[in-house]
Amino acid sequence: MEDVQIQFSNSQLRKLILPLVVEQFLAITVGLADSIMVASVGEAAVSAVSLVDSVNTLIFYGFSALATGGAVVCGQFLGCRNPKKACDSAEQLLVFILALSAGLTVILYGAKYFILHGLFGNIEADVMNYANTYFIIVEASVPFIALYNAGAALFRVMGNSAVSMKISIGMNIVNICGNAILIFIVHMGVEGVAIPTLVSRILGAFVVVCLLRNPKYQLHISRPFRYRFDGHTVKNILKVGVPSGIESSLFHLGKILLLSVVSAFGTASIAANAIGNSIATFQILAPQAIGVGMITVVSQCAGARDFDSARFYTKKLMKWSYVSMLIVNIIIFLLLPLIIYLYNVSDEAARLAKLILILHGAVGLVLWPASFTLPQALKAAGDTTFVMTIAVGSMWIFRIAAGILFARYWNMGVIGIWVAMFIDWFCRIIFFVIRYRGHRWEQKYVK
Repeated sequence: MEDVQIQFSNSQLRKLILPLVVEQFLAITVGLADSIMVASVGEAAVSAVSLVDSVNTLIFYGFSALATGGAVVCGQFLGCRNPKKACDSAEQLLVFILALSAGLTVILYGAKYFILHGLFGNIEADVMNYANTYFIIVEASVPFIALYNAGAALFRVMGNSAVSMKISIGMNIVNICGNAILIFIVHMGVEGVAIPTLVSRILGAFVVVCLLRNPKYQLHISRPFRYRFDGHTVKNILKVGVPSGIESSLFHLGKILLLSVVSAFGTASIAANAIGNSIATFQILAPQAIGVGMITVVSQCAGARDFDSARFYTKKLMKWSYVSMLIVNIIIFLLLPLIIYLYNVSDEAARLAKLILILHGAVGLVLWPASFTLPQALKAAGDTTFVMTIAVGSMWIFRIAAGILFARYWNMGVIGIWVAMFIDWFCRIIFFVIRYRGHRWEQKYVK
C-alpha cells in the first residue's frame, strides 16, 4: 500500500479538541447539578442513586471504552483511504455494541436481586426501595447509552467532535429540565431522577443514529441498511476495544474499593476525599480531552502507516496537554480558598481537601499527561493490550496495594491513598515512554 501523508492544521486540532473540553466540562457540572437536585428528595434517595450508579459507572465506562476502541478501527481505515471498509466497520460496531448491551441489560434485570442485596448488603429499607425503583428505570437505558457512545466515538474519530458535543448538550438539557420538573413541580421521588435520565439517553441514541444515516459524513450507515455479520471486522473491533473496556472497568472498580478504605478514617477524611475527587476532575479536564482528540489524529496516521506524523502530532498534543493543565491548575489554585469555603466542611476536612488538591495539581502537572494522555497514542495505533496490561497491573500493585499499606499500616490516612496514586502514575510513565520510544506499537495497526 502506498503511504499517505496525514496532516492536521492547528485550526483543525482546535476544532477537534475544544468541543471535547466543553463536553467533558458539561458532563462534570451536570453531574454536580444532578446530585444537588437528588439531595432535595432526601438522604435515602441520594444513597440509593449513588449505590446503583456505582455499578452503572463500571458498565458505562466499559462500553464507552469499547466504543472508542471500535472507532479506532474505523479511524485507521479512514487513514488508509478505504472509506467503504471504514463505513462497514462503523456498522459492525453499532450493531455489535447494541446487541451486547441489550444482552447485558437482560442479565442485569435477571440479577437485580443479587446486585441490590448481595453487593449492597443490609441497607435501610427506604434506601433499598429507592434503589430498586431507580434500578428498574435506569437499567433500561443501557442499550441507548451504549449506542450513543458508539455513535459519538464515530463522530470524534472523523474529527467532528462538535456533533457529539451538541448532542451531549441536548441530552444534558433534557436531563436537567426533566429533573427540575419532576422533582420540584410534580414532586416525584427517585423516579423524578431516573425518568429524565432514561429519556435523555433514548433521545441521544436516536439523534446520533439518524445523523449517521447521512451519507455526507465520512462514516455513515448504508441506505437501505442491509447488515451482514463480518467476523473479521468484529474480531478487529474486539481486539482493540475489549482491552480498553477491561482497563476502564477495572480502573473504576479499583476506585470503588479504595472508597471502602477511606471510609474507615472518619467523616473528615471521607469529605476531603470526595472534594478532592470532584475538583481533581477539573484539574485534569483539558489533557483528558486532548487525549480523546489524540485518538482521532493518531488512528488516522496509523491507518496511513505514517508514523512520523503520528509521533509529530503526539508530541504537539502532549505539549498542549501540559500547557493547558498548567493554566487550569493556576486558576484552581487561586480559587482554592473559595472552593473549600463553598463546601462548608469542618476545619480538618478543609485542611485535608486543600492538601489533596495542591498535591494532585502539583504532581499532576509533571506526571498526569505522560501517564494518561500519552498512552492514548498507543491505543490509537492498536496497542491496547499492552496499555491495558500496564495500566491494570500498575493500578492494582501500586495504587491499591500500596494505598492500603500507606493508609492503614503506615498511618498516612487518606493522604496515603493519593500518594500511592502518584506512585502508580510514575510507574505507568516508565513503561509507556519506553514503549513509545520503541517501534513495536507501530506494528499493531488493523490488518
